[in-house]
Amino acid sequence: MTAVLNTAHVTSVHRYYELVDAGDVAGLVNMFSPDATYRRPGYAPMVGHDEMSAFYGGARVIREGRHTIDKVVESTNEVAVYGRFAGVLHDGSNVDLRFSDFFEFTDDGRFARRDTFFFAPLV
Repeated sequence: MTAVLNTAHVTSVHRYYELVDAGDVAGLVNMFSPDATYRRPGYAPMVGHDEMSAFYGGARVIREGRHTIDKVVESTNEVAVYGRFAGVLHDGSNVDLRFSDFFEFTDDGRFARRDTFFFAPLV
């Protein structure tokens, strides 16, 4: 039996990065379900719209930048991507790194969970 894939999920993920790069906090937060969880290295898990709005509205160390998606893998209700982010942090330093994100969707097409990983020399 072949799984039925949802290309709308892939479109949503691409739209998410467009909104992040444009700084549209309200738009990107509304892509998450009200009780969604976002896990990102260096931060406590963020749960719900209020915590995500606080993160994207100022707690995020990134001032601006652009995501480039190199690969997308999808299953029935999940999408995984890897790519590159290049931008500027709030302290003025440049950042250029590879990342991967894993999105899980609710039945209504919103993000239920997002997990981010960075390719950075830490160990």
